[in-house]
Amino acid sequence: MLMTPEQYEESLRKLNLKVYMFGEKISNVVDDPIIRPSMNAVAKTYEMAHRPEHEDIMTTTSHLTGQKINRFTHIHQSTDDLLRKTKMGRLLGAHTGCCFQRCVGFDSLNALSIVTYDIDQKYGTEYYRRFMKYLAYVQENDLTCDGAMTDPKGDRSLAPHQQPDPDMYVHVVEEKKDGIVVRGAKAHQTGAVNSHEIIIMPTISMREPDKDYAISFALPSDAEGITYIMGRQSCDTRKTEKLVLDRGNLFFGGHEALVVLDNVFVPWDRVFMYKEYEFSGRLVETFASYHRQSYACKAGVGDVLIGAAQTIAEYNGTQKASHIKDKIIEMNHLNETLFCGSLACAAEGHKEPSGTYCVNTLLANVSKQNVTRFPFEISRLAQDIAGGLMVTLPSAADLKSKDVGKYIEKYCKGQSDVPVEHRFRMLRLIENLTLGTAAVGYLTESMHGAGSPQAQRIMIARQVNIAEKQRLAKRLCGIEG
Repeated sequence: MLMTPEQYEESLRKLNLKVYMFGEKISNVVDDPIIRPSMNAVAKTYEMAHRPEHEDIMTTTSHLTGQKINRFTHIHQSTDDLLRKTKMGRLLGAHTGCCFQRCVGFDSLNALSIVTYDIDQKYGTEYYRRFMKYLAYVQENDLTCDGAMTDPKGDRSLAPHQQPDPDMYVHVVEEKKDGIVVRGAKAHQTGAVNSHEIIIMPTISMREPDKDYAISFALPSDAEGITYIMGRQSCDTRKTEKLVLDRGNLFFGGHEALVVLDNVFVPWDRVFMYKEYEFSGRLVETFASYHRQSYACKAGVGDVLIGAAQTIAEYNGTQKASHIKDKIIEMNHLNETLFCGSLACAAEGHKEPSGTYCVNTLLANVSKQNVTRFPFEISRLAQDIAGGLMVTLPSAADLKSKDVGKYIEKYCKGQSDVPVEHRFRMLRLIENLTLGTAAVGYLTESMHGAGSPQAQRIMIARQVNIAEKQRLAKRLCGIEG
């Protein structure tokens, strides 16, 4: 089925999540003013699936049931699916101006559809059957999944089994007849409390001594023993203020959480990897390739920021200056280059033995490497165009003040035919995207999401056939052998 935004919200109200923020337990997660904008962003993925003009991008046909499903629950059956995923990411990024939080779970499902099959082929296990049954459940109910890969890691110079505290990586603490008990935590979990399910994966390639950490499984997000601790964001408490103008993005946002697993029971039918340590690296790299493609969403957010930069230039009266025009051109050049990278790795995708189509790993890593750089330059140019008033602007309360509002109206004026409040709103939007809460999704995620910049460079080095490049050079200049 395809859930509506209203059904999605109602489904979250039925969850019994244990969530803490600012040292206190939250009694109503859905209506909390700081969390609510991030829920609105996820709800947008449900709303747009019902729009006829976006049907071909936002929905598809399940290869399991033949039923119409939200693309976020789909397993890629062609390079066309991969291309539509890229276009979906940009579309939603442009409509929300932030992270819409369903990509990690989407990429987790596709990675597991490949790796569970591969494990079964080697060991005769039944992980793939378990996973496909779970996938059917996710599709049938149009669930939002939180893909959880990043462990706290503790001392990074030590392997998981060498850590003074073994809980620095999620691991098995007990094996039972009907399942396993696990303990640990997953950090930086985007959209965690807006999700119905949490899918746990190993975070690094492991060896035999770390086999207790080489596990993958899925849990309901409100399973007994799971605690969510919300991360702070710059300007997050602005969302609690009565006057909304200082928020910038009035409707949408993102969130991250530390997810603690304290002796959580997992039934066997939800376990998709159990100590097959030699496949941990395979799962990490497959997921990472998919998720590095997913950063086409930053091109969508970039569309918003470029639009804001052009608009504020017009409000400031600088839009005709040659250097402003050139900066807007450069922002567009960088933004379209991001989109090109995601399209390229999709177009060059391939079919895995399981039948799932996967992106080109080299091009996915090149694409994400660009994402670690270009949004920062786009943001710098936007701040340059906006001017210093973006960060010295008085508050919305001052703008509405009977005593000093008249001074803001007088001295914060740009173009005479543009209301001061319009200039105020646009500056706050640029601030939100480049410095405020949205900057977590646009800039910090661009740098560290789907692995650090160095992780991509390592994969690029592995994937590039440097010997073939040398052979071509030698042949052209007459070096034999």
